[in-house]
Amino acid sequence: MKSNRRIFLKTAAAGTWAMTTIPYGYAAERKINMGVIGCGWYGMVDARAAVKARDMMKAGDVEIAALCDVDSEHLKNSADEIEKLQGKRPTAFKNYQDLLALKELDALILAPPPHWHALPFIAACERGLDIYCEKPLAYDLREGRAMAVAAQKCGRVIQIGFQRRQSGAIDAAKKFIQSGGAGKINQAEAQIHYNAGVKDEDLIVQDPPASLDWDLWSGPAPKLPYRPQIGHFKWRLEKTTGHGHLVDWGIHLIDAARLILEETAPKRITASGGLYYYKDKITTPDTLTVCFEFERCPLVWRHRIWGAEEYDPNVSNGIFFYGDLATVFVSDDKWIVIPKGKNKERREEKIQTDAGLNHMMDFLHAVRNRKQPSCLISDAFHSTASVQLAMIAFETQSSVVWNEKTEQIEGNEKADALLKREYRAPWKHPFTG
Repeated sequence: MKSNRRIFLKTAAAGTWAMTTIPYGYAAERKINMGVIGCGWYGMVDARAAVKARDMMKAGDVEIAALCDVDSEHLKNSADEIEKLQGKRPTAFKNYQDLLALKELDALILAPPPHWHALPFIAACERGLDIYCEKPLAYDLREGRAMAVAAQKCGRVIQIGFQRRQSGAIDAAKKFIQSGGAGKINQAEAQIHYNAGVKDEDLIVQDPPASLDWDLWSGPAPKLPYRPQIGHFKWRLEKTTGHGHLVDWGIHLIDAARLILEETAPKRITASGGLYYYKDKITTPDTLTVCFEFERCPLVWRHRIWGAEEYDPNVSNGIFFYGDLATVFVSDDKWIVIPKGKNKERREEKIQTDAGLNHMMDFLHAVRNRKQPSCLISDAFHSTASVQLAMIAFETQSSVVWNEKTEQIEGNEKADALLKREYRAPWKHPFTG
C-alpha cells in the first residue's frame, strides 16, 4: 500500500484533572513538605520532578523535607543532590516508620521496589498524607486491595505513577478511537521488546555492598543470597521482587490500553513463554505472550528481551488497535492512523510530552486544590491486577478466569492461591479479607 506520512510536531499540555473534591484545603502559599521513600533511582526522578514542578507552577512552595533508603550511599548522594536543588538538606532516615513520624510532613513519594509498597503506603494513609506511589501498585493482588481500602478510608490525594496517562500521543489516540474514528475495535496488541543485557558477573553470589542493609531491603519478600542481578535496579527481572518485564515496564501499556478501550479488568487470561535465552540467569520469562480477554476485545501482549534489532524498531514499544475502519498505532510520543483501503493517506503525528513532570504537576495541583489527580487508585488496582493475573496464568500454565466482582479466580485453586504471598517474618501481610 502506497502511503504518505504527514508529521506534525506539538508540545502536549498536562493531563486533565479529575474534579472530585477532597477535604482539608491548603492555602496557595503554604509549603508542601514531601518525603521520599526509596531514592536510589526513580524516587529521585520523582523528587526532581517535584522540585521542577514547584518552579514551573509558581503556586506556593514545595520542599523535599526527608529521604528514606536502606542503602546509606544512596541516601547520602540523594541528600546531596536535593540540597543543591532546593538549598536545604533533607533529613535522612533508614526506616520508613521514622520518616512517617515527622509531624511537618504533608505528602509522600513512594518509590521502592514493589514488594515494599504496601506497608509504607498503608502507614502513610493512616498518617493522613497525600501520596504519589510508583507503579505497579503492589507486589501481589491482595496487597493492592488492602492499599485501595486504606486509600478510600483516608480520603487523601493519591496518585499512582502511570505517567503515560499524561502522554499527548496516547491522549490523542484515545480521543480518536473513542470518537469512533477507527470504527469498532476488534483486537489490540501491545509490546515492548528490548535487550536486557544480563551480565555473567552479576550472577555471582557475594556479600552485599557495605552500604546496603540486604535484610531490610528484602523485607517481607524472601531473603535470597545477594548477587547484583537481583539488587539495585536489576530486581525488576527477579520473580520475588519485580516479577518481570510485563509487570515492571509492560504495565504502562496495559494501563494505556485499558484507558483507551474503557475497560476495567480482563475476564480471562492465558500466557505462554519461558526462559529461552537467559535460562538460569533470571527468574522471569525472557519471551512471553499473554492474551487478556476484555469485554470489548482481546488485548495481546508480547515481549522478547534478547536478540538482534527489531524488524521495525519504530513499533517495538507501543500498542496497535485494529478497527474495522482503521488501524491505530500509538507509543509514548507518536500515533499513527492507517485507514482501511488501498492508497489511503496514512496520518502520523508526533507529540513530545514530559509525562513524568506533567504527572507530578498533576499530583501537586491536586494537593493544592484538594481534587483527585488523573490516576485513581481504582485504575491502578485494575492495571496492576491485570499483569499480576497474567503472571499467575504463566506460572500455573493454566487459563485464569477472573471474577471482578468477587475478586477470585474461578475453578482454579492453584492459581487462586497465588493472589496472596505470605510475608517473611516479622512482617505481616496487610490483607485480612
